[in-house]
Amino acid sequence: MESGERLTATSPTEIKTDEDLLGPGAKPGTVPTDLEQATGLERLEILGKMEGIDVFDMRPLDASRKGTLDNPVMVRSAGEEQYAGCTGVPADSHNVVWLRMDRQRPVERCPECGSVYKMEYVGPQDDGHGHGHHHGFEEPKTFADYVKPEYW
Repeated sequence: MESGERLTATSPTEIKTDEDLLGPGAKPGTVPTDLEQATGLERLEILGKMEGIDVFDMRPLDASRKGTLDNPVMVRSAGEEQYAGCTGVPADSHNVVWLRMDRQRPVERCPECGSVYKMEYVGPQDDGHGHGHHHGFEEPKTFADYVKPEYW
């Protein structure tokens, strides 16, 4: 290894810090490959695909049943919010209705068919410094904000 050159992660299991998601770039006079030039989440996705891992879990949601409050359709999310498209039960029985869930309000019900979805947060735990909050942004109120908590 030459002076100033750094090692970069070549597998998702080797990623420990944000620095590990920086590609090495191309050697002078060559055109970089996607793997050499990719950084951040794109690099994580490429490294995962190379090992057969779908890091973003892009499988379709369970459309074999209608979600209920007691047994919602689970939607995994590594971020603060997640959108899910409902097409009804059975699948494709109505046009796509996009539902928004977040960590403060993880449950949503499709207004078309009534199927219930719940976001399961799988991202990093809070660091205690208030990161991940929307710095003063407050979600507009809807009728759902006035439903008694026992009905949630």
